Amino acid sequence: MVMPFENQSSAPGLEWIGEAFPEVLSKHLASSQLYVISREDRDHAFDHSGIPQTVLPSRATIYRIAEQMDADYVVMGSYTFDGNIFTAHAQLLDMKKLHLYPPVESSGPLANLIDLQTMVAWEVLQQMPVHPATTRDQFLKAVPPVRLDAFENYIRGILATSYQQRIHYFHDALKLNPNYTLAMLQLGRTYFDNHEYESASVWFARIPKTDPAVGEASFLLGLSEFYRGNFDKAFAAFSYLLTRVPLTELYNNMGVVEARRGRRAPAVEYFSKAVNADPNDADYRFNLAVALFKNGDSAAASRQLKDELQQRPNDGEAKTLADMINRGVPPPLPAAGAGNALLPPNQLHLPMERIKRNYDEASYRQIEMQIHNFTEARLATMDGNTQATYHVERGKELLAKNMPEQAEAEFRAAINVANNNEVAHAQLALLLEKKGDVTGARAEAQTSIRLKPNVDGLLVLARLDLKQNQVQLAAGEVGRALALEPANTTALGLKRDIAARQTGAQ
Repeated sequence: MVMPFENQSSAPGLEWIGEAFPEVLSKHLASSQLYVISREDRDHAFDHSGIPQTVLPSRATIYRIAEQMDADYVVMGSYTFDGNIFTAHAQLLDMKKLHLYPPVESSGPLANLIDLQTMVAWEVLQQMPVHPATTRDQFLKAVPPVRLDAFENYIRGILATSYQQRIHYFHDALKLNPNYTLAMLQLGRTYFDNHEYESASVWFARIPKTDPAVGEASFLLGLSEFYRGNFDKAFAAFSYLLTRVPLTELYNNMGVVEARRGRRAPAVEYFSKAVNADPNDADYRFNLAVALFKNGDSAAASRQLKDELQQRPNDGEAKTLADMINRGVPPPLPAAGAGNALLPPNQLHLPMERIKRNYDEASYRQIEMQIHNFTEARLATMDGNTQATYHVERGKELLAKNMPEQAEAEFRAAINVANNNEVAHAQLALLLEKKGDVTGARAEAQTSIRLKPNVDGLLVLARLDLKQNQVQLAAGEVGRALALEPANTTALGLKRDIAARQTGAQ
């Protein structure tokens, strides 16, 4: 858990920086091995204990809350500004060992605030058992550039209590930094919470598929389009997210969308998956019962309602549907010429399937982290090449899901345990090439080829050389790649490009 840092400066207008620290540190500390408690969960815990957010809690209070939340570590700190130099101090508290680590410090111009906070995160990670798989320079360079004034508006927007203030601050942040995806997400969430679903959809849809924020954005985009009646777009958003995070809520919501589109059988299939994944959720059983009834299976619907009413005895809609089934009321007939579409509302007054609004990726990530830690413990007993192979394959899976940051961490972890693994270096080279890190991509590709000539590494060098108009070098690298894999379509395509360029030069 990362606490807001204490403002020990007498300079005016810097109070917002206190909350900026947990915002930045949480992003840098989070990994597949380390789960960081969200600001919302932290604030909820303090509110539940009757501690206002405006009150600076004592260390004893922080310890008590962290203990209630079962946190293993707490990061606390403070900051000062003398008009020229900004200085931050942070300390790590190990809750299990009751050990307070020595403070770490980072100082420099206030204009470099985010870099200073990133350095604090690096120093804190060095005190923890989970170390980054990157070097210090790589860790610092991984921070997306954000203007300080845009960052200030973003933090002030998070802290704002009124709708108009939040809209104002997030819009200002995006005017200053148009590609600021976290501000896009928060602006979309603000519109969504105010039921302005059209405006919300616009901002959620702008977040790139490769951005870490795209998970929540896709979920809320699906809900926004659902409430607007755009069921095809809603289904597409939920379906995309399912390829990244197999949340039970997604199965449910895709079932609801299918039901609204009149697709009875697919709705039953998705609700069945939701019930199988979480049989204790009463809404999933209710939705499956409604879908089964519409699909003509009253007996199966009755069984689901019986289980649902055991979990939620006062569910009036479930009782109404159960009574209809007991009276032998037949399900509605499909509309003529409309496939599986339902007839217009009739005397049955069927209850509607219930959509889930809660996006609980955090719980999934916690489970994923536990599985990852278990896997790491098992891999630790194996040789380095076996560990590297696992990390490389895991990285490829993450890349296929448009999760480049997590994939990069896996490739670097592979190199960390087996620096002589040419495949890991080649995959990292490919990823860095896509990110636009020409220097890093070239270095990794050259290392990979030096260890063992391979097509991926050679083609990275060929593309980089071609961009720098080093046509002869690129041609040689493509020739070496084709000698290894004569039928490689990417290499053959590059060969044609090089030939066309050489012809044009003549």
